[in-house]
Amino acid sequence: MSRSIEIQSILTGIFFMLSIMVVSCGISKEPVMIASPDSRIHIQINPFGGDKRQTLEYSVTFNGTPVVTNSSLGIQMKDGTVFSENLDIYEIHMSSLDETYTMAYGKTAEIQNKYNEAAVILKDRNGRHMELVFRAYDDGVAFRYRFPGEKSVPKLEITKELSGFNFLGDHPYWGLHLKNYTTSYETDYTIATLTNISSDDLIALPLLVKINDKAWISLTEANLTDYAGMYLRGDSVSNTLLKCDLSPLPDSSGICVRANAPFKTPWRVLMIGEKPGDLVESNLILNLNDECAIDDSWIKPGRVAWDWWSGQIVKGKGFEGAMDNRTMKYYIDFAGDYGIEYMLVDAGWYGDHTDGEADITKCIPEIDIQELVKYGASRGVDIIVWLNWKCVDRQMNDAFPLYQKWGVKGVKVDYMNRDDQDMVNFYHRVVKKAAEHKLLVDFHGAYKPTGFRRTYPNLITREGVMGLEYCKWSDRITPDHDCILPFTRMLAGPMDYTPGGFSNATREKFKDQFKEPMTQGTRCHQLALYVIFESPLQMLSDHPTNYRDKPGMDFLEAVPVTWDDTKVLLGQVGDYVCIARSIDDEWYMGSITDWSAREFNIPLNFLGTGDYVAEIYADGPGADKNAESLAKSEVLVNASTTLSIKMAPGGGHAVKFYPATKENALPKYKP
Repeated sequence: MSRSIEIQSILTGIFFMLSIMVVSCGISKEPVMIASPDSRIHIQINPFGGDKRQTLEYSVTFNGTPVVTNSSLGIQMKDGTVFSENLDIYEIHMSSLDETYTMAYGKTAEIQNKYNEAAVILKDRNGRHMELVFRAYDDGVAFRYRFPGEKSVPKLEITKELSGFNFLGDHPYWGLHLKNYTTSYETDYTIATLTNISSDDLIALPLLVKINDKAWISLTEANLTDYAGMYLRGDSVSNTLLKCDLSPLPDSSGICVRANAPFKTPWRVLMIGEKPGDLVESNLILNLNDECAIDDSWIKPGRVAWDWWSGQIVKGKGFEGAMDNRTMKYYIDFAGDYGIEYMLVDAGWYGDHTDGEADITKCIPEIDIQELVKYGASRGVDIIVWLNWKCVDRQMNDAFPLYQKWGVKGVKVDYMNRDDQDMVNFYHRVVKKAAEHKLLVDFHGAYKPTGFRRTYPNLITREGVMGLEYCKWSDRITPDHDCILPFTRMLAGPMDYTPGGFSNATREKFKDQFKEPMTQGTRCHQLALYVIFESPLQMLSDHPTNYRDKPGMDFLEAVPVTWDDTKVLLGQVGDYVCIARSIDDEWYMGSITDWSAREFNIPLNFLGTGDYVAEIYADGPGADKNAESLAKSEVLVNASTTLSIKMAPGGGHAVKFYPATKENALPKYKP
């Protein structure tokens, strides 16, 4: 369970929680209205919309600006039932909640869950019921559909969801255009305007949309449970309308969801803020999930040494690296020397990684996981193992108890590349079975997060992003791409991007290579990613020789993976970002830029009282030509300091702040 849950009720919350207002059918034909606690967001729910005044619709405004308007709602069944038109309001239940909870890890130590809710019970002409639930938060809007059981269709075969997002203008967007539903979410972001999205396009979530300079939204979903993953398509008639699309079941039946009532869909989410950084700071996706269902005291976030990205490189030991115990111990020794919590033994330890029929309870002769666990324990390093999902699906009931007996602490499950209802249920089975045996879970070849980690925090991170692995075979992982991710994919939750490459190259000098890969941009750009990119299980992807005694490694030794507070100080999507995060009495600040050199003055008013030592890692002299050039300095700063930072093309800037003592005889910072 969560470490603590503290209910913080205010007068409005007390009123709504102690009294429920019920409006019966026939009292009013007016639209249902609901506002966020701070009254900046307003929602109108109208069962009597459309040309014939009989279509279920909703509209949302933010600070008086329309976000979406007259947007469709509803569910369509295989038998022809459509819960969208000719619906009457049967009851309206208004409620409110204000609570604070904690998790074993995250971007803030405490999470406030505060909203106003309207549950609208609708009845069609045949007397069948559907409930439409809207929540208004200060940082967004969410809605879902519920089928109560005895008053609805008892057996559900959903072929289509009619949820829509109708924009008033041709707004800019940042989104992933996918070829089909069998996807790992690993591609480049398209930057265009809404009229460029056609009905043939398949758009992944989250999708970032700029309404204007004071209104940004991200469309995504939360609490994806026993349902199909959601996508977006354009509309052939209205070129600024986006329509919900569901991942179909793989049986070619045309059905997306099979279920029995009572049943509820995932939340459809509009994260809303005045600037894109507001969305990064939001915990809305977590708030829309159920509270923690397990004892989370055993869950340990941490950094991870990893053999795969670097190509199992071993230098100075007199042998070639391979999938064998000698190589794994070489990486474990590196992890132990630098206080890195985990070692990931990647694909190949039990056999061919592409073989879905392989036995994941047996090691190849060159690998002995139990011996590696024992050796790792002697160095303070725990073991995580890679697995093909098909093997997991077949053997998890035998394998997971065995891994617990061996002393393995986590599993990386790969190659799913789907989010239909069957696959979503597989994810949930894996996470629950892993929790029974105190195993962390890292999904690769995965769909985007939807906040299930609040309920099962052993689901510690996942991929669902085009990350640093692509440097091995392409030039697609650019500083521009890095500057998009915090405002798109990362809004859904932690992402296992696997940063930390220390063979750094300028755009001109970069070349893709499978062994000993390079990264585009500067060494400091890579350091800053550990602050900017959220992941409670954070890889150090390069081989040990590239890290040992190299400039910047002392920052990676120190940087945490879980935080007490997160503040976005600067950000322009795709161009640059600066984020500060705290842990205990320390702060870390990371900044990155695209291929344009940039300079900023950053007020340090987020710091506490008194002086702080600032350990500054900056792009070094000539970093525009030598991307590995790094300069480190230490000065005293305080909350009234404005820190000047300068970044080379593809560059970065990273700072560790900690309270100064009398022994810190350092100069005061001077601009």
